[in-house]
Amino acid sequence: MSNATAVQDRPTPPSGPAPKSGLSSRSLPRLAPVGFAAVSVALSVGIATVAGWHSKVQWGIIAALLFLAISYAATSVVENKRQAKDRLATSVVWVCFLLAVIPLASLLWTTIVRGAERLDGYFLTHSMAGVLGSESSGGVYHALIGTLEQVGIATVISAPLGLLTAVYLVEYGKGSLARAVTFFVDVMTGIPSIVAGLFILSIMLIANLEPSGLMGALALTILMIPVVVRSTEEMLKLVPNELREASLALGIPKWRTILKVVLPTAIGGITTGVMLAIARIAGETAPIILLVFGSQLINTNPFSGAQSSLPFYIYEQYKIGEAASYDRAWAAALVLIAFVMILNLVARGIARWKAPKTGR
Repeated sequence: MSNATAVQDRPTPPSGPAPKSGLSSRSLPRLAPVGFAAVSVALSVGIATVAGWHSKVQWGIIAALLFLAISYAATSVVENKRQAKDRLATSVVWVCFLLAVIPLASLLWTTIVRGAERLDGYFLTHSMAGVLGSESSGGVYHALIGTLEQVGIATVISAPLGLLTAVYLVEYGKGSLARAVTFFVDVMTGIPSIVAGLFILSIMLIANLEPSGLMGALALTILMIPVVVRSTEEMLKLVPNELREASLALGIPKWRTILKVVLPTAIGGITTGVMLAIARIAGETAPIILLVFGSQLINTNPFSGAQSSLPFYIYEQYKIGEAASYDRAWAAALVLIAFVMILNLVARGIARWKAPKTGR
């Protein structure tokens, strides 16, 4: 067949613009989402102003819906439907993230602004002994001492029990006993704090015991143990079995393998879990109201007499209803947030310090 005949047999390409490819080469600028957000906010403010809506929540909802619509429409026009669906899913994730972060950031900002007005050295070093609720003096020293002692006692009891329970479940636990322990740990994780307080209160009434910091610490222990068990158990499961097998192959007993190989490898995660459990119980109020009873005086003995704590102090000051008591409540809330934040920073530092060193 000649070349002329081959050329004539080729199909004639269709006239007109080429169809748009499924994967378009055109793309939006990298900062396009920022522009979409700015346009959405501006349109939201304009719509709310015209409609007479003064709620910032309404403004935020309108802006979020407009952001999703503008992102999808602009991507569909410039790129293609496939990229538009992908950008829509990404935008939904970002909107949900902002909806979750904004209330937390607002709460933190309000606490810092309101609490910083009253928080100073005097507030941290004085108690409420002899101070009326309407007076501007008084401090949080007695409540801070109570929180440190109660949380400390609960940690001393809970950390070893939770650690040993997790070691049993991961390294030794088999059969019905391990399943029962796991079941009860899961149940204890969801126990309301008031139930733990009522349990210790019933023991107090049976044994004719007086309110004290120790009783509150025991209730906090019940709340802390399942958190420690669950977090430690997950950290121990992350330790590679090859490390255990290598240690056992050298003739080292299992208990020594756990003590010298498994626990040091997971110590960073275990410490983080314990710190998070401490942060979880530091803000509990219901058991403290039932068992510690509250006190305006400085009581450094958690085994005798009523004590206070930061959550109970906040509740107590808010209940007074005076402007000065509100200021003290906000300042105590800021102290509690700082306490939890310091615990988390310490946990991160220990986790990084104890993390396994990697190298070539």
